[in-house]
Amino acid sequence: MLDALYQAIDPIAFQIGPVAVRWYGIAYVLGFLLAGLIIYRVAKRWKLGLAVEDLLVIVLCVMVGVIVGARLGYCLFYGDGYYLAHPLDILAFNQGGMSFHGGLVGALVAGAVAAKVTGIPYLTLADLGVIAAPLGLFFGRFANFINGELWGAPTDWPLGVVFGGAAGDIPRHPTQLYEGVLEGLVIFAVLFALSRRVPPRPRGTFLGLFLVMYGVFRFLIEFVRQPDAQLGYLFGGWVTMGQILSAPLILAGIAFLIYAHKKHLPQEGRTSEPSA
Repeated sequence: MLDALYQAIDPIAFQIGPVAVRWYGIAYVLGFLLAGLIIYRVAKRWKLGLAVEDLLVIVLCVMVGVIVGARLGYCLFYGDGYYLAHPLDILAFNQGGMSFHGGLVGALVAGAVAAKVTGIPYLTLADLGVIAAPLGLFFGRFANFINGELWGAPTDWPLGVVFGGAAGDIPRHPTQLYEGVLEGLVIFAVLFALSRRVPPRPRGTFLGLFLVMYGVFRFLIEFVRQPDAQLGYLFGGWVTMGQILSAPLILAGIAFLIYAHKKHLPQEGRTSEPSA
């Protein structure tokens, strides 16, 4: 069934003259739009007094941080030295290559800028952001599936998909969809349900849970995900770059959960005048 779905969907959603609009681009747009809506709704439930202007600043900062961070992260972690020799190709977004871990770092850095501009505590913004982020992950992974990229290892499971091209004509795990469900829908369901509790959980709780859950899910899925061809398996023939990058997320998430439990700082709106 999944193989039939993959074969039936064109990576190009529609075309207007010479301009081709791909599902991958639509996934990014939908992800950011939904993120803005969810942040606004959760902030309203938490009575943070988030203004529309604050929301626009947050979404704009995160958009820039995610895109720049994801690209630089890919070039650094997965480029295998290529981009050191061809630095101008870092700007070649049309060639593909985005890293979630780099995008996460970019988003966290951009969140610090947004916190400074809006006067909202950084961890409150981070908590809001990670509640909204998983739906963007879901759409992004589904777009990866449509593009036939980031596929998994060969399998004889009924869910196997023949991606063709570099993946060959053998059924493979649709790891893009595994990630979309676990890293997207499951994490969103847990965090959004928790966000409905009143009073809201202490600052840093949601960021900590997100990092732990994403790190664990990604680490496990890497066992059936085909590693990038230029890197292959690392350290003993089974560890992947994705696992190496995910392990620190789990540790960082645990640290944030401990911090949130000990400090028990309430979620707050603007605590200072926004920067000019």
